[in-house]
Amino acid sequence: PRLEGGLRAPHPWVPLEDFTLRTPAGCCGWLRTAFLPRCEVRPGPEFLTRSYLFYANRLFKAYQFYYWDPSCRDPSYSLVIKGKLRLRQASWITRGATEADYHLHKVGIVFHSQKAMREVASWINQTSGEGCSGFLPPGRTWAPGALYELLSAKTERDCTAALGFAMHELSLVRVEKHYQPLLQPQQSGRRLVEELYLGDIHTEWVERLHYRPTGYQRPMQSAVHHVHPCPACGIIYRADEHHPPILPVRAQLPMQLSGSWVSTHCEVRPAVLFLTRYFIFHGNNHTWEGYYYHYSDPLCKQPTFTIYASGHYTQGIPSSKVRGGTELAFKVTQARVTPMDQVTVMMLNSSEPGSCGLTSSWSAGVEQDITPTNGCLALGIRLPHTEYELFKTEQDTKDRSLLYIGERPTDGSSPDRPDKRPTSYQAPLIQCAGASEEFSNYVSTARQSPLPLALHRVKQNITYKSS
Repeated sequence: PRLEGGLRAPHPWVPLEDFTLRTPAGCCGWLRTAFLPRCEVRPGPEFLTRSYLFYANRLFKAYQFYYWDPSCRDPSYSLVIKGKLRLRQASWITRGATEADYHLHKVGIVFHSQKAMREVASWINQTSGEGCSGFLPPGRTWAPGALYELLSAKTERDCTAALGFAMHELSLVRVEKHYQPLLQPQQSGRRLVEELYLGDIHTEWVERLHYRPTGYQRPMQSAVHHVHPCPACGIIYRADEHHPPILPVRAQLPMQLSGSWVSTHCEVRPAVLFLTRYFIFHGNNHTWEGYYYHYSDPLCKQPTFTIYASGHYTQGIPSSKVRGGTELAFKVTQARVTPMDQVTVMMLNSSEPGSCGLTSSWSAGVEQDITPTNGCLALGIRLPHTEYELFKTEQDTKDRSLLYIGERPTDGSSPDRPDKRPTSYQAPLIQCAGASEEFSNYVSTARQSPLPLALHRVKQNITYKSS
């Protein structure tokens, strides 16, 4: 649901301890190899996995493996990307991030079927410039393992645009480390996990080539310090352009929205939004409630405002565009806002009369209903409001249920028409047991306690639910 509004984007809940951010100088030398240990869905949709290698001399080699299917088991083609990365300084736009410059030396492509070769060749021949019009002559026979050059800095040839390819994700970097409890009951202690966050991909295909990220994609895992268990990690680590990873089979879960779902970490949106989310779905009458917690920092420890919203949703139908996804429509009918800092209080009190709750009546920690004013113009929330959504559920490697909700449009707009329905997903929410009562206690407690403290109390009492 929208409420990721004018300050653009709401969402809420997070583990608040044991996370640290690396300084710019500590970014990638330690990392060496990072990969995404799951099948990724990018806007389009595109299904892929990635594995990036960073060298001490600032050179990098990146693999991107593309697939026909959302399970990443039927490879289409692989890209091998070589270049150089230079870290610059801490980002003045996205707190906690490092800005970087990159230069591509070569991009090569290996096709894994005649169909893939024919399709990509038609894209390039139809949409690229003069130097690429004959990239692959029509009728060219597929040669397994053959590497074709898409980009060369030496010859100044670049035929990557037809693929919607860009590496602007490397222009925004963050490294985060945290500690994962050891899995075996007889074991004590914690395991170090290091993750690499790279810039987000624009949700509009035509904007990809020019967009400079201000948010992140799902984090990549360090090959040395990654989460456990990880069935896909070894498979992706050993892969190359000639041997794309075939990920393990994962059971498809039916869409079951009932229950409580919560963010697993501090989430970052484009336009510098830090937030966590908590949802309750009532499957018996198709109603929902959502808490969106906004912060001013990348660890979600400095709260700015909270939004509570509710409404109803339609029966889901399988998506014809994104295999494995379910299409729903959500209607937001009620909303309440709680400012948590003086900056937000001042902004709301200076808003146009009648556009956001009672005029000049806002104060920190005090919730106010914005339904009578049809939303809150200052926060970009309008009521009632309908959004066309994409959902997916699956299980993680610990058999916990995950809920993926459609990715928000990068430009901050709302998917308020069927043709604006997402084709990719945000970071997943995890299903939890016993959270509803704790969260109702939190809502009242948060008025007396700082938000991080109140959330920490909730976190201590939530148990993750295994399906």
